[in-house]
Amino acid sequence: MNLSQFNNILRQVFILPVVALLVVAGALYVQIRGSNVTVNLIQESDARISQATLLSKLIVDEESGLRGYETTGDTRFLQPFYEAESHLQSEIQNLDNMAGADADQKHDIADLRDEHQTWEDAFALPIIATVRGGGQTNDVDLNLHGKVLMDNVRHDLTDIIQKAEASRTRRIARWHRQVHSLLLVLLALALGMGVLIGLFTRSRLHAVSAAYRGSLDILGRRAEELYQSEQQLRTTLESIGDGVITCDAEGRIQMMNPVARELTGWSQTEADGRRLEEIFRIVNETTREPVETPVAKVRRLDRIVGMANHHTILLRKDGTELDISDSGAPIRDKAGNTIGIVLVFRDITMERKTQEALIANEKLAVAGRLAATIAHEIHNPLDSVSNLLYLMRNGASPEESVHFMDMAEQELTRVTQISRAMLGLYRESKAPVVVDLKEMLEEILLLMERRLSDLGVTTTTEMPEPIEVCAFPAELRQVFTNLITNAAEAAGQGGQVKVSIVPQCASVGANGQKLQPGAIISIADNGVGIPDDVQPHLFQPFFTTKGEHGTGLGLWVSRGIINKHAGTISISSDTSDASHGTRVSVFLATDPTINAGGD
Repeated sequence: MNLSQFNNILRQVFILPVVALLVVAGALYVQIRGSNVTVNLIQESDARISQATLLSKLIVDEESGLRGYETTGDTRFLQPFYEAESHLQSEIQNLDNMAGADADQKHDIADLRDEHQTWEDAFALPIIATVRGGGQTNDVDLNLHGKVLMDNVRHDLTDIIQKAEASRTRRIARWHRQVHSLLLVLLALALGMGVLIGLFTRSRLHAVSAAYRGSLDILGRRAEELYQSEQQLRTTLESIGDGVITCDAEGRIQMMNPVARELTGWSQTEADGRRLEEIFRIVNETTREPVETPVAKVRRLDRIVGMANHHTILLRKDGTELDISDSGAPIRDKAGNTIGIVLVFRDITMERKTQEALIANEKLAVAGRLAATIAHEIHNPLDSVSNLLYLMRNGASPEESVHFMDMAEQELTRVTQISRAMLGLYRESKAPVVVDLKEMLEEILLLMERRLSDLGVTTTTEMPEPIEVCAFPAELRQVFTNLITNAAEAAGQGGQVKVSIVPQCASVGANGQKLQPGAIISIADNGVGIPDDVQPHLFQPFFTTKGEHGTGLGLWVSRGIINKHAGTISISSDTSDASHGTRVSVFLATDPTINAGGD
């Protein structure tokens, strides 16, 4: 086929369908235009019916409000009366506007307006005036007269609705006839076009065949490209550093990369077609209960399940165990349907050990600071007792000796209080217990009293009542000791630190999430504040603003402990001259679900 023949075929192919389409378009335009006019008329009838129905509701509200006020004398019943009255005239006018140039409809609407006005002037308003004046409204003739007037209003409104519905019925019948005609025209045109197009079928077979062969060539090339792309993807999955398992929509394993095979201990041949739960067995580190796999969670939620570390243990084929972190995502087709699921997981055993070592290091640092504080607190009163005994042995009068003895007794009482607080501070349970937050914070402030005094910091508290939560007390003491120490050091000489507890009741948050009952503990200082560029790094390990005097682990460990207790910790700070300072807020639930394994 030369170019001229090809162009001739193209002209024939285009000219015939274009002419046929123009004829069809012209016929459809005429038919559809007529149908649109009828549809618009039907919509006008619907609008009039809806408007008349609205008027009926307003009149019912008006009459009901009047009857309620007439019966009870309570002015609150007049609210629907006046509300309906304020809209009635404008809605009647809207109905009148919808009538357009239809004189018969406008006459009916005018009758409705007059009858309603007569009911208001001759019955409704006199009834309201009589009730307000303390008169009686149980006159039968008066109420019968009002009923007659309202029946006239309803009759006019019913007449309007019936006429509108009759008009709508006629218009719908007309529309059905037009649609029937349109279908007949379309059928005739379709048959005609089918015959015309069929005449060109034989002449186009050769060209179509050639085009088909060309399409096969293209499909072959694309299949090769798809194969190469699949090989590249498979190579990528084989070389990736995390374990990857792909499953079908039912959760049966299709592919495992080398890392996944190594971590699970199963070969690809052994795992093919088996359910993921048989190969990827995970349990909770603490309870040893089976944990929902990311694939099962993706199937349940139909969305991506992000990488998380919930103290999950992978049980390998040989019985050994690994700490892992895992995630899952659905594999979708073009229509958005889930056709498979991909699981990604990695071994975090060494990472967990490193974190545990860092946490232990921070705990030792806190213990060291507390030991120094306690030694300082006990040394001062004992030194005072020694001085008082010296004065008593060196010529003190009996009266002075009695006074010195009282002072010594006071100092020893303080030593007793400190020792009791210290015993409570290090008495730890193996399971969560009920903790009085007010008592705990008061003990911590007692132990730190001398340290805070040496720093020149004034402390105030706002703890109105005891609030109890379920927690590990020693871990919470570590958190609050660290936060109070940070606040005191930030406040500096002459600064102030405020410790407060605010109860929180169970409620629903702005995002619809249920909030548990508990308490918000706030520790605020009036220091210079934390710059905005520093705040995002505060909870990162080894980040410190104290130079050589800080480990950079305090806030990181504190957040881990609070997360372990299913709580939250946040920091807000201001560096402006007018309101500088920092506030750390900790939320603890009254009865949280605590992961004994830590974070």
